[in-house]
Amino acid sequence: MKIIYKIFLLLFIITAAGKAQSEKADKILNEVIQKFSIVKDYIVDINIKVDVSFLKVPDTKATLYFKEPDKIHFESKNFALLPKEGLNFSPTHLLRGEHSAFFSKDTLLDGNPVYIIKVIPLSESSKVVLTTLWIDKNEFIIRKVESTTKLNGTFTIDLFYDNELKYPLPSKMIFSFNIEKMNFPRGFTGDMEDGETKSSSKKSTIGKVFVNYSDYRVNTNIPDSIFNKKDNNQ
Repeated sequence: MKIIYKIFLLLFIITAAGKAQSEKADKILNEVIQKFSIVKDYIVDINIKVDVSFLKVPDTKATLYFKEPDKIHFESKNFALLPKEGLNFSPTHLLRGEHSAFFSKDTLLDGNPVYIIKVIPLSESSKVVLTTLWIDKNEFIIRKVESTTKLNGTFTIDLFYDNELKYPLPSKMIFSFNIEKMNFPRGFTGDMEDGETKSSSKKSTIGKVFVNYSDYRVNTNIPDSIFNKKDNNQ
């Protein structure tokens, strides 16, 4: 009987600990969502630089429109490589759909104290298997995202912010992805370097997209008609 009692006690402790970790994660994520809730929409100018070893892509200037909860519109005279996963960094987008969240640990990221939260989508139709979030303990902003997908491998988003933070919006983003796993967007206009293909390139298996944000116009009541347009990338 003592052995059975100890087994039940151990199972109870494990279950209770798991529930506590889940409740802590949900509390932190709710703080992040609440922080971002002041942003109803924004327009921002972006400068995009692509670093993919086998492609020659000119730096691109564009305008990005966002409206809650997850509407995105992109306008540019020439298209740059920026997978759709990297455009929308809002917590409501990252946490949409049914999911389970678990607190992993406290740590430091670039000198900033952060929580690490693991998010597992529960829907079978989700393209994402697991997302890890690094959340600033003081500001409740997302500083890093790492997502493992079913089709495109794992990608990472590093987010950087100005010191004076009026809105939880980044000033810079670095999107890193596995070249061999990533499905390149239709209409991508980067030129292959002479004699190279995506599969033949041995220079690097990691591609990066650097995005700098400037001149945010926040909460201007952007009309929905903007988001009914096709992304302008011609």
